[in-house]
Amino acid sequence: MVIERELLLPSFRRFRRLRRTETLRALVRETRLEPTDFIYPLFVTHGKGLREPIGSMPGQFRLSPDQLMAEAHELRSLGVRAVLLFGLPAAKDEVGSEAYADDGIVQQAITAFKDAAPDIAVFTDVCLCEYTSHGHCGVVHGGEVDNDASLELLARTAVSHARAGADVVAPSDMMDGRVAAIRAALDAEGLATTPILAYAAKFASAFYGPFREAVDSAPQFGDRRGYQMDPANGREALAELMEDALEGADMLMVKPALPYLDLLAAAREMADRPLAAYQVSGEYAMLKAAAANGWLDERAAALEALTSIKRAGADLIITYYAKEAARWAG
Repeated sequence: MVIERELLLPSFRRFRRLRRTETLRALVRETRLEPTDFIYPLFVTHGKGLREPIGSMPGQFRLSPDQLMAEAHELRSLGVRAVLLFGLPAAKDEVGSEAYADDGIVQQAITAFKDAAPDIAVFTDVCLCEYTSHGHCGVVHGGEVDNDASLELLARTAVSHARAGADVVAPSDMMDGRVAAIRAALDAEGLATTPILAYAAKFASAFYGPFREAVDSAPQFGDRRGYQMDPANGREALAELMEDALEGADMLMVKPALPYLDLLAAAREMADRPLAAYQVSGEYAMLKAAAANGWLDERAAALEALTSIKRAGADLIITYYAKEAARWAG
């Protein structure tokens, strides 16, 4: 019997065989989005009964603490198990004193959220920019942010959040040495079990504009390029990630997400601990605007973007799409 040569040596591989139906595609899918992948950011402000829309971030709101119970119940019903809290203070000053006040807005929000949903993890943003009158992420001396003078206030803020019941503190300031300072302060206050998620590679990005509207945190002079990272620097980003790990960070973050997928993938190869990525306000606003104009299928585009972030190596994705993506992915 003659066996045709083509049967032994096919000239090409038929990849399409496993793409032919949705069932087959689902069976062999390499990357899957789950509601438990997402952390949902929330903006909290003083007052009662407040639910103020954020113009540049459709679907996002500034909420008073009494509104958090409804948020908690909705997130639980969707399977989302973590939030990240940002606060809008009653007043600002040169040293951002409400950031570390026991009755500060984030401290109130932590208590309210944990009372409503003790099973949902509360992450808190540890920074001073929302609370300072000058809008910078640390103490300003002589027209510049004083790195070492800022560390004590950042550590006090993290301790205050942990005492109020935060499950994870997340410093986003990009001061050198802040992870070590926060770890030492938490341990000294008997809070050794509180984990740190470090904004380890946080870039001076053009994609933060809508967030600054949301929390009124634009710098009153200069910019943040003296402490946030230069978008052109990849090797430095990996060094920042390694340094924060050595200082005691339990989890690491790359921010923003989509413009830095190469660094996210490199960090995944290097890091031995959970890795987060932040799909920031500008990434969200672009998709929302394009969808509103009929230029993109919002569901397909948002899920594709989130899938790319997870495929690149993120274990956790901080995203304003958490609720919608949980519905869509389900």
